[in-house]
Amino acid sequence: MPPATFSERLHFQPPLCPDNLFGHLIATAVPGVEEWRDGVYRRTLRLPYGFGVAALQPFPNYVECVLDLSDSRDSASALDLCRFLLDLDVDPFAVDEALSADPLLAPLVAAAPGRRVPRTVDGAEFAIRAVLGQQVSTKAARTHAARLVAAEGTPAGDLFLFPLSFDPASLAMPESRRRTMAALLEALESGLDLSPAADRVVAREWLSSLPGFGPWTVESILMRSLGDPDAFLPTDLGIRLAAEALGLPSTPAALVRRAEAWRPWRAYAVQHLWATGDHEVNRIPA
Repeated sequence: MPPATFSERLHFQPPLCPDNLFGHLIATAVPGVEEWRDGVYRRTLRLPYGFGVAALQPFPNYVECVLDLSDSRDSASALDLCRFLLDLDVDPFAVDEALSADPLLAPLVAAAPGRRVPRTVDGAEFAIRAVLGQQVSTKAARTHAARLVAAEGTPAGDLFLFPLSFDPASLAMPESRRRTMAALLEALESGLDLSPAADRVVAREWLSSLPGFGPWTVESILMRSLGDPDAFLPTDLGIRLAAEALGLPSTPAALVRRAEAWRPWRAYAVQHLWATGDHEVNRIPA
């Protein structure tokens, strides 16, 4: 089928807080795969019949989506990926009502109603990037990923598809993390499903069995790749600092007990807690 270019407004149930949603995607964008230019976030899509490039721009009542597709048959799949990426199909009232029942979270929800969870368009890609980012800064993780894309990426328009198959020995990182990456790539090759439709219990157990995959990495992948609304990161330093500042329990075990009341929306509580910090993921660049 011929290539296609078209635009569509992605509607959602308001409110929607775009700050951490687009801020996170922009701050962690991998050069060559993603970019932020003139108020528009662009990235490549791996699709059933080919590839695409999505350009997404937030407006108060919709997100403008422009798609450049190598095959017009991928239009519905591309739109679905964009909606999943931006978490546009959640009911923000249900989330905000549940989290507001906690008096210490209520002010955060009132200040930024409709927070969404920034996700991914490719679960395997995100898992690989999560390993690349273990124990390094956001900037260093982007550098590692950009080098991998430059060496192994597949051209897709003016950008590249993130590589899902490569030799971990070529990575400039400690041997232990290369072993972790090798185990992940082998699992993906063996059928580990990290798509939104995957069985979350199976994925969590499989990921947890891999060397170098601690709870933070596993829950991050469940949150971003599979769209688990209840994924939780009690060991995350930013979460623990935010919890302490708010008067919430700051030790992981105690915070998990307190967070029982936030279920099944703990991933959204994570976004509110992260947003209390002064980090670039929490804001859209001017």
